[in-house]
Amino acid sequence: MLRIKYMLNRVLFIAAVLGMASAQPLSAQDSFSPYVDANGNISFPDGFRTGMVHLGSWFVPEGGASGFHDVYSEVATVEHYRKTGEFPDGATLVKELRASEVGDYSTGKGISHTTNVIKQWFVMIKDSEGRFPDNAIWGDGWGWALYKPDNQGQNVATDYKADCLACHVPAKNTDWIYVEAYPILGEKAN
Repeated sequence: MLRIKYMLNRVLFIAAVLGMASAQPLSAQDSFSPYVDANGNISFPDGFRTGMVHLGSWFVPEGGASGFHDVYSEVATVEHYRKTGEFPDGATLVKELRASEVGDYSTGKGISHTTNVIKQWFVMIKDSEGRFPDNAIWGDGWGWALYKPDNQGQNVATDYKADCLACHVPAKNTDWIYVEAYPILGEKAN
């Protein structure tokens, strides 16, 4: 009976190890970013609001991009940036655009606040090595993606130069990122 229990435990242990092994990265590419496949396709980072750090927010009062722009990244990205002043390879930045409303509150008149209406998400992944030279959503040190609320499974950006880069030109000298809105990147670690 003890031998059977021993064998059963051994089989369960081996099965668990094999299961864990299959969940591990299968290539160097997989370890680059959990949101990038071997062809450079970028997937939507589910759970970013609770699994990442809020870097900062923008408020755009008018126009198609009006509303609140909340930006998130990994804790490791923040720690690396604080030490080096640079985004590490594989860093993920997620910008969520939400609609806003204005109302009068005890804190004042004409106060803007975010709503539950999501307009879109932008996702950028740092790539200092130029891993995907033949993929048009990669270039200038980043992978670029745009997701609409009706389909988080499809990156609607097809060419980063045409779809994304123009908005980032003023931030070219800070690695295409408007870092002035992210005070957490410059703060001392607490």
